[in-house]
Amino acid sequence: MNDKAMNYKRQRALVTGASSGIGAVFARELASRGSDLVLVARSRDKLAALADELSASHGVAADAVVADLAKPSAADRLADELGGRQIDILVNNAGFGLHARLHQADPTMLTEMVQVNVAALVDLTRLYLPGMLARDRGAVINVASTAAFQPVPYMAVYGASKAFVLSFTEALWAETRRTGVRVTALCPGSTETEFFTVAGENAQVGRRMAPERVVHAALRALDHRTCSVVTGAGNRLLINAPRLAPRQFVTRMAERTMRPAKSSLHVETTPV
Repeated sequence: MNDKAMNYKRQRALVTGASSGIGAVFARELASRGSDLVLVARSRDKLAALADELSASHGVAADAVVADLAKPSAADRLADELGGRQIDILVNNAGFGLHARLHQADPTMLTEMVQVNVAALVDLTRLYLPGMLARDRGAVINVASTAAFQPVPYMAVYGASKAFVLSFTEALWAETRRTGVRVTALCPGSTETEFFTVAGENAQVGRRMAPERVVHAALRALDHRTCSVVTGAGNRLLINAPRLAPRQFVTRMAERTMRPAKSSLHVETTPV
């Protein structure tokens, strides 16, 4: 097991949801540290522009791969398209959520949410972890959320999916902690991304953090081989407070906080 800081130079990093927000910041930060990149999202133009920018700015290889992780078997198709290329760092960032009452939500979108937030994340980890273990080096960063720590009324499936990501990642950390592979769950709170333009202000809890701070926190956690990291002191207080109260009380308080002002559907997106 290597306890030194992570080496990024000439490692190939696959980042999902890379066309904007936290994913794009991950791509820029990894490129600045010398990593070659595979950028994955649905937006061809944004991906291509970012790949060209990072390749020119940092002298790294940057490939843009268009994929819709909401489709069944999307991870396997993505791996086939990459043609067996070695992935040293996997950043499972893609995901989205609905801010609405469950009975009013689009059932297709609920299914796609589970596919992106859970199934594709697990599948990509399953596909690329064996190679990392064989080489005894590598890293997996799975983006969860502060929503992972308690039920989230009006974002019920989203919160449950992020609870899965946190539990899955911490278990994987324990499985791999005696190896050279590093595994971390990133749990950001409200972050300055395009989310609130679409989802509305009712989805915000706490102050918004710059995505650069979120990404730096994730990479520090990776250096220290920490199984999970919550970004921001306020968010850490927020996720620990419910442990002191009965779950029913916590859920009732969460319902009051997250109750939509209107009955319309809002969508939280991290490009998939």
